Amino acid sequence: MKLYRFLTGPDDSSFCKRVSKALSGGWHLHGSPTLTHNPETGAMMCGQAVWKEVEGTYSDDVTLSEH
Repeated sequence: MKLYRFLTGPDDSSFCKRVSKALSGGWHLHGSPTLTHNPETGAMMCGQAVWKEVEGTYSDDVTLSEH
């Protein structure tokens, strides 16, 4: 089955580390990263879609972070 995740977080090294960890775990980038400004906090927020092919059949019980 093919799994999809959308990683989000502040525009800082912690977000880059989350994406790097996903890539190291076999996830692949899907599309370009996104960047937006949160006017309430003044923070820049990032997003990156990733996908991974794994064994099994999808169900709503699948925990994406376990893959």
